Amino acid sequence: MFAFTDKVVLVTGSASGIGKAIASEYAKLGAKVVLNNLVETPDILEFVEELKQQGTEASFVAADVSKRAEVHNMKLHIEKQYGKLDILVNNVGASLIKKPFSEITDEEWDLHSDVNLKSVYLVTQEMLPLLQSSEGSSIVNLCSSVIRNGGIIGGSAYTAAKGGVDALTRALAKELAADKIRVNGVSPGLVDSNFHSENVANKYPHLIQEIPLKRVGKPEDLAGAVLFFSSPYASYVTGEVLEVGGGARLK
Repeated sequence: MFAFTDKVVLVTGSASGIGKAIASEYAKLGAKVVLNNLVETPDILEFVEELKQQGTEASFVAADVSKRAEVHNMKLHIEKQYGKLDILVNNVGASLIKKPFSEITDEEWDLHSDVNLKSVYLVTQEMLPLLQSSEGSSIVNLCSSVIRNGGIIGGSAYTAAKGGVDALTRALAKELAADKIRVNGVSPGLVDSNFHSENVANKYPHLIQEIPLKRVGKPEDLAGAVLFFSSPYASYVTGEVLEVGGGARLK
């Protein structure tokens, strides 16, 4: 059984979906959890209270993780309240616009890069001093299966940004090994979460038939992989990106 007693964990984009599931699992196993969302909402404050009632030391920081100043303020919050950071989960990501590559504007391209790739750069760089001061710290980046299959037609901006996250994960694993910081990635396949604008089973029934396990993934399926990478059971694993997609890559 994994245990994260007294470990401080930051999960970006943890108001709902995969991020919320990841934060919940860390909390169950004894971690002190820092939640993040773009803005403060009643739902996320209720989630924080639920965690506290369960005995978890939890806090929330509103921050746009594509903006340096807001990320820096989040770092100061963690430093002041906990004095350290053991695990960073870069979960924030979004496919915001789908249109032919020839029609994508500079602003739309930059938006996808900011949300999906620049956020990983900023949060990781700002949190690095805290991670370096913790023994056996770990970073897990949420990538995407689109880095393998090219994604859907009209999603090139998102696919390119996530490709950058994949490459950055491997580059950081090399560079940060000297600091004993492990860096790995988890690539969600088709998952029923708020990433999609509607029930994913209704939206992509043809894709489900191509998945060997014949079902849509759940946020909790991704949480298990993230927790493994940041646990002592993966102490000799770095620079790996695991696709959690029901066997879709076998097709």
